[in-house]
Amino acid sequence: MIVKYGGNAMKSLDLRRAVAAEIAALRAEQTVVVVHGGGPVIERELAARGIPSEFRGGLRVTTPDAMDVVEMALCQLNKQLSQDVGHAVGLMGRDSDLLRAEVFDPTLGRVGRVTDVNADVLRALLGAGLTPVVGCIAVGPDGDALNVNADTAAGAVAGALNEGIVFLTDVDGVYRNFPDPQSRAAHLTRAEVEGGILDGWIAGGMIPKVRAALDALDRGAPFAVIASGMHAGALSAAVRGEAGTRITP
Repeated sequence: MIVKYGGNAMKSLDLRRAVAAEIAALRAEQTVVVVHGGGPVIERELAARGIPSEFRGGLRVTTPDAMDVVEMALCQLNKQLSQDVGHAVGLMGRDSDLLRAEVFDPTLGRVGRVTDVNADVLRALLGAGLTPVVGCIAVGPDGDALNVNADTAAGAVAGALNEGIVFLTDVDGVYRNFPDPQSRAAHLTRAEVEGGILDGWIAGGMIPKVRAALDALDRGAPFAVIASGMHAGALSAAVRGEAGTRITP
């Protein structure tokens, strides 16, 4: 199982540690790989250095100066998350070419899209009973770091390992009639997701979330779950099929 973790769910230290405890408990039932971003941490470190943040199409414009700060911030967070989960090893894309990427759009600077995952490294750690915790820095064609979107990186890892993925977000799942909680879709197929976008009941900030799930399916993941990471117990419920929205081909 791949768990993508990040965003607002990381803002509370208590919540972060509660989710980490759930990941550790899940490990008793199946192998787990954690892939994380760190937007709030990156924002804080950039602001502290007077480096402005700019987004285009949901992606952070990453100058060389910003890239240095992004990598520093994610490396520190990576080790903290590994410690929280326990029996875990924190890795970045530079480690054994774990994540390789191409430049996504030169106008965005050091922003990449993952093209290759060194799955053998992850399998070796899993085989040793350790949980890989992967931060979203990849190696570009020039050998330098690229900032990669955590959702698509997690999908690439899921595809490389042929494992399902849970995206922990700030929403409880996909709703057919938002915000009516009774309208949460427990399961959607790719065709239903595409239809929901066309019909307008999947809209706004939910579109990039479902697109990330579909991208994970395209890369080889058998399923993707969109679920909340904003309260304790959410991950366990999502894995049991009692929360979130499961998307299948």
